[in-house]
Amino acid sequence: MSAPMASTARGVTRVLLLADAPVLRRGLVSMINETAGMQSVGTPGELRRALTLVESARPDAVVVELGSGRAATLNACRDLRRRFPRVAIVALATSEDPAVVNEAIAAGIRGYLMINTSPTLLGWAILAARAGRTVVDPQIRRVEPSAVPAAKPFAPEVPLTRRESDVLDELLLGQSNRQIGRNLFISEDTVKSHVKAILRKLGARDRAHAVSLVLSNRQPGCTCGHGLSAAVPAPELDGSDLSAADLDSADI
Repeated sequence: MSAPMASTARGVTRVLLLADAPVLRRGLVSMINETAGMQSVGTPGELRRALTLVESARPDAVVVELGSGRAATLNACRDLRRRFPRVAIVALATSEDPAVVNEAIAAGIRGYLMINTSPTLLGWAILAARAGRTVVDPQIRRVEPSAVPAAKPFAPEVPLTRRESDVLDELLLGQSNRQIGRNLFISEDTVKSHVKAILRKLGARDRAHAVSLVLSNRQPGCTCGHGLSAAVPAPELDGSDLSAADLDSADI
């Protein structure tokens, strides 16, 4: 594992790299360190070591490999999002399935790129994620509403109250109970009560299952801001290198 840097120059984006294969980790280190304004600060080989290194290295962003061990990686991303909400998460994935993209976004991932992405696109996605935007790789085929049968609108058997709907919207954004309480001006205990009611009405096992149920049943043309169609597509880049100034001025 690479030793975390004690400090970096002002304005440098510090990136932690989490990937299983040593070859991929080495490749990512080179991609990040060769991108102007970015620096690799660690490459934990195991998920259980990642959170510890995040706490000590204090990265601005984490790039994760989202492959065969997707469930465990997404759980780590949820934990990372909960403990370090300011750290942007970008995934390098092997699946182009929109349902997998939605699941990743619900877990707090803000950049979803294919694993064969270019250094330029990776750098752009990291900066976009840091700015709070959600980016989906242009290689992923977007499903047009006319290409699929009309979906039945998702509605629980017992309708949600207006406040429960507000809380559900916050859950879809990956917010913690504490942050939901702040956003809606209610106590954390009240939030927990609403979440329990939402899970019961949706027939969901937990928060992640509730989010998955809602996202998977929303129509592709939904403009509510929470589905895959609301994600910002990554720009069609030609592969040429961008300077830090170019990336900082990108429309993200």
